[in-house]
Amino acid sequence: MSNVNATGRLYGVGLGPGDPSLMTVRAVEVIAEADVVAYHSARHGRSIARSIAAKHLRADHIEEALVYPVTTETTDHPGGYRGAMEEFYTEAAARLAAHLDAGRTVAVLAEGDPLFYGSYMHMHKRLADRYPTEVIPGVTSVSAAAARLGTPLAEGEEVLTILPGTLPEEELTARLASTDCAVVMKLGRTFPTVRRAIERSGRLDEARYVERATMAGERTGQLADVEPESVPYFSVAVLPSRVDAPAVVRELGEVVVVGTGPAGPLWLTPETRGALAAADDLVGYTTYLDRVPVRPGQLRHGSDNKVEAERAEFALDLARRGRRVAVVSGGDPGVFAMATAVLEAASQDAYKDVPVRVLPGLTAANAAAARAGAPLGHDYATLSLSDRLKPWEVIAERLRAAAAADLVLALYNPGSRSRTWQVGKARDLLLEHRSADTPVVLGRDVGGAQESVRIVRLGDLDPAEVDMRTILIVGSSQTQAVRRSDGEEIVWTPRRYPESPRAES
Repeated sequence: MSNVNATGRLYGVGLGPGDPSLMTVRAVEVIAEADVVAYHSARHGRSIARSIAAKHLRADHIEEALVYPVTTETTDHPGGYRGAMEEFYTEAAARLAAHLDAGRTVAVLAEGDPLFYGSYMHMHKRLADRYPTEVIPGVTSVSAAAARLGTPLAEGEEVLTILPGTLPEEELTARLASTDCAVVMKLGRTFPTVRRAIERSGRLDEARYVERATMAGERTGQLADVEPESVPYFSVAVLPSRVDAPAVVRELGEVVVVGTGPAGPLWLTPETRGALAAADDLVGYTTYLDRVPVRPGQLRHGSDNKVEAERAEFALDLARRGRRVAVVSGGDPGVFAMATAVLEAASQDAYKDVPVRVLPGLTAANAAAARAGAPLGHDYATLSLSDRLKPWEVIAERLRAAAAADLVLALYNPGSRSRTWQVGKARDLLLEHRSADTPVVLGRDVGGAQESVRIVRLGDLDPAEVDMRTILIVGSSQTQAVRRSDGEEIVWTPRRYPESPRAES
């Protein structure tokens, strides 16, 4: 076994995006000192990495061309494409290891940055734990694209997402919709899929295109204008910073009603994130608006929780003036929330031409149920205990009917400072149909800083422990509550309901 001090040193050398003048001083130094220069190439033998570094190569350099066996996923290798590539990387690493064991310094050239979607990383993973190694960072194609466009990639608290174009279209669409800024790499044959994903995420107007940044044949422009057949692998799609982006002039905007879930950003869907980021104006109850990050240039219109109709008309008026408006609800906007108010207002003649969309959100019942186990595993009914918009007599009648049908109940808006007796009345009504031992889940501020999820029995339900931020889930006759070995009590409702006894013939 060779002494580690006698082995050579491995370098992963980032060459930058293509223009040789963008190589770092350290990259040039390492190539000059190396005994062996290795680079990947396709079977035609041409290597972009070698061409970038060509003027720094010496006649006495030992060159190792690491030629890919395949460039597409079509292969007759018994292990398929992955098997062929794994065999190639193993053989290439062995070739480099032989030089390193002989005491030679090996520089592996890599376009862009060696550890950013680069082929060098496959050598690094196989050799870096066995030999002294240094990675020389390089300017990435992402940075080069932004520079050639002259457009900030991300600013302030914006989030930049970098995606491979090889992802499935649905995944690309979701990620593009939910981020502020993005770069999609590895285009070429993936371009039609990437373009559709950008369009489906509502961002085609923003998208820019950069081909062979800093190299011969460079091309930039609007992505929507690019012919798919003309797109090479070395190109990227860019959704740049929205800060200070030119205002879009529209004759008619739109209203999107979104739900933020029961708490913070972890509960948002990608589609909702995208709608919130794309909006010119946010309209909503101030408590819910506070959950949405502040974005430069975006206007926020907060109001009290009891002016839903006025809020809806205000949002529609903004949209009539060409604004893109997000009406913000908690939970799901269609469950005791703002979607109904917006759609009711939008049905008026004055607003019938305004586009309105409703995006679903995670509702409180589902969030609390998941924390407790699976109490909504069978049929259930959802009721609001608030008698602000409907008489208590209606609520009581529906409680009795749902309880008599042996449905699990998810009870929203159970109490507030001005409504303190409804929970007690509801409990007494339910006890006419349910055992006092029936499990009840009390979920308060689920997902938030003050989260509390407790399981009590219906007979022990104390109205004083319930407020407006609490949701109640009352089990059916079949709902089970079991304490596990770790002391945690879980609740679930079986999916199978017992059959009624057959009448004797």
